[in-house]
Amino acid sequence: FRCNFFGSVLALMYRSLMGASEIIAGLDLGTTKVTVIVAELTDDGLDVIGIGSVPAKGLKKGVVVNIESTVQAIRAAVEQAEAMAGVEINTVFAGIAGSHVSGMNQEGVAAIASREVSQDDVDRVLVQAKAVPLPGDREVIHVLPQEYIVDAQDGIKEPVGMAGVRLEARVHMVTAASSCVANIVKCAERCGLHVAEVVLQPLASAHAVLSEDEKEIGAVLIDIGGGTSDIIVYVDGAVVHTSSIPIGGINLTNDVATGLRTPMAEAERIKIKYGCAATFMIDEDEIIEVPSVGGRAPRTLSRRALCDIIEPRVEEIFVACRHVIAETGYADMLASGAIITGGTTLLDGMPELAEQVLGLPVRRAAPIGIGGLIDVVKSPAYSTGVGLVKYGMTRMQSLPEPEEEIVHVQQGTGLGGRISAWFREVF
Repeated sequence: FRCNFFGSVLALMYRSLMGASEIIAGLDLGTTKVTVIVAELTDDGLDVIGIGSVPAKGLKKGVVVNIESTVQAIRAAVEQAEAMAGVEINTVFAGIAGSHVSGMNQEGVAAIASREVSQDDVDRVLVQAKAVPLPGDREVIHVLPQEYIVDAQDGIKEPVGMAGVRLEARVHMVTAASSCVANIVKCAERCGLHVAEVVLQPLASAHAVLSEDEKEIGAVLIDIGGGTSDIIVYVDGAVVHTSSIPIGGINLTNDVATGLRTPMAEAERIKIKYGCAATFMIDEDEIIEVPSVGGRAPRTLSRRALCDIIEPRVEEIFVACRHVIAETGYADMLASGAIITGGTTLLDGMPELAEQVLGLPVRRAAPIGIGGLIDVVKSPAYSTGVGLVKYGMTRMQSLPEPEEEIVHVQQGTGLGGRISAWFREVF
């Protein structure tokens, strides 16, 4: 009764915070940009109705390094999204990434209370699976089930209702630095937002770009953002590995600025407009113009010279990813190959170079399975933002429906009275 009671309370709180029209918002805090995506849950699925995106200056490699700058960026992105969607945003699912995030595979065991697996049994075994000693400065942000084992029968995805006496769970647990989580929540709250949940960004991106078939037969998603390249591996439909590499698109921009002796802003523009990750795709006679610093006249050089700067850094990213994949032990189980996403993967030649380095089939992915402003968000740059609202949709749908009798808790001065008063205030 206690679990059902508080589950129903949580469901009501989620729905009241999100609003009667079931609006879901995702907050993607990136090194180079802050993006807010607003979507509406409809009978046909999820429709994107608003988007706000502004340059970010208060984050570095997925971590908040300047509270005030981050707050300003969030506020500006929220205002843009609200203006486009015509709604007020109160609650968000916020993304988190960075080298401070780590994942590990764990196991838990629990006795089945009544010889038939109930939801309470599943909850207990998941709690037991994450009951590992953690340093005081870290906290668990996800416990992702891989499979359940009832007595000697393994490979079970949904154990509720099965007969047995012993329940085991294999999970992938994701932890993060408590200070980094707290700073994200603090920045959102200073903008008047409630953070419904802090979500691992590559997990969100996977919700946006991977199909269930790809997850089932094995796939690795590489999300290359501005400051980090995040990796998540799926085998048999479950997450088996998560990690982060502290190299991203901003490193390419720095290389271009240094190699061409041009300002950072111009280096970013040149990278986006003329950059290519595979020099064999560039004609030798292509010429580009490069602005100089200090008032000097612009210079001309071959486009291949630019790509000679970009290619080694991109190759470094994929070589690091290859090492990570090999160390997981799942390299031979990735029948779907590698899926790359994130704003940096918009560079020409990215999939081609990735295939050469990784030795896997590679595709560049954009968000799928959404409606509404499809043309606006159908880009690898918005995979995480769209994934956050899709993750929010699954979380809302998985919550239990509130029970009728919950609202009739007897009024009093204790917890029951406070909950009763809260329900009357909300409804």
